[in-house]
Amino acid sequence: MGDYDLESMVAGISRWVSIESPTSAPDAVNRMLDAVAAEVAADGGIAVERIAGREGLGDVLVLRAGPQGGARGPLALSHVDTVHPIGTLARDLPVRREGDRLYGPGVYDMKGGAYLALAAFRVAASAPRTTPMTFVFTPDEEIGSPTTRELIETLGRQASHVLVTEPARDGGRCVTARKGVGRFDVVIEGRPAHSGARHADGRSAIREAAHQILAVEGMTDYARGVTTTVGTVTGGTAANVIPQHARFAVDLRVVTVADGEAYAARILGLRSVNPDVRVTVTGGMNRPPYEKTPDVAVLYETARGIAAGLGFDLADVPLTGGGSDGNFTAALGIPTLDGLGIDGEGAHTLQEHGFVSSIVPRAQLMEGLLRAL
Repeated sequence: MGDYDLESMVAGISRWVSIESPTSAPDAVNRMLDAVAAEVAADGGIAVERIAGREGLGDVLVLRAGPQGGARGPLALSHVDTVHPIGTLARDLPVRREGDRLYGPGVYDMKGGAYLALAAFRVAASAPRTTPMTFVFTPDEEIGSPTTRELIETLGRQASHVLVTEPARDGGRCVTARKGVGRFDVVIEGRPAHSGARHADGRSAIREAAHQILAVEGMTDYARGVTTTVGTVTGGTAANVIPQHARFAVDLRVVTVADGEAYAARILGLRSVNPDVRVTVTGGMNRPPYEKTPDVAVLYETARGIAAGLGFDLADVPLTGGGSDGNFTAALGIPTLDGLGIDGEGAHTLQEHGFVSSIVPRAQLMEGLLRAL
């Protein structure tokens, strides 16, 4: 295994975390990608391709090493966008180290994992290879990868295996299955009227929304692993006006492809209770389910064997509710292993931190996988 200097890696991760890069700030995301490219600028064995961003989002960085064409090799996936707005560093979550904890916005999800995986990629790229390696850094995972899904799927089809550097879970576990994610927007149009003088003339969009929200929330079936959540609601203009408009957003999580299709159809098929009110539903499955197939199980056992050789047991989380870019490649049948990033806690919170003690072992694990696949 490569010689990983812990203090140097902590400093490198801290530099990356200090570059705030929320998805909605493409210039900031691109500064983060500049930092990634700078890490490999002197590495002659790594080719760098930068793809211009679109739809108001940041660029994509693709790194390649080893012989190109012919045999398939591993694909690593990381995202550099975070959920934390610019200013979080100064106001709420400065980069700091307290014992084994390294704090900062995005350190756990997922700049720590991206950095340690890149360190492993560089070491693996420095040795002779018979298969290619590819590493993609994306700008939009936190909003569902709208501009990068096609690229991820294209590169996935060319890969033998996919390694995703999302954070480890529950004390260092990797991820071998994720729920699929659906997103929907429900728009309701009623009829406005004065709430005092002409109440009977009105048709309340908010009243209709209440019926529809109860219907959507009632679709949750814990036994099947299906959850439906209405996360945001807006509507109305004033307290004395029967509301003409209302809308709400729906989040759907499912375990199987079949349930994704069935529940998406139910949500898209919502019909108004009041015939004088119009209900329009748009959206669909955003990420397909990532199931623990036999090929995923074999890949996990490979990783577990490498970890055992490094002196630790690599357990897995059989199913997690959050989605990742690994959902896309797993759904295509490419063996995908997720949760290979830094261990820690507090993703998307103001207490987000990674465990310093996990950095070198996780880098060694990633290097071992890149060499073995």
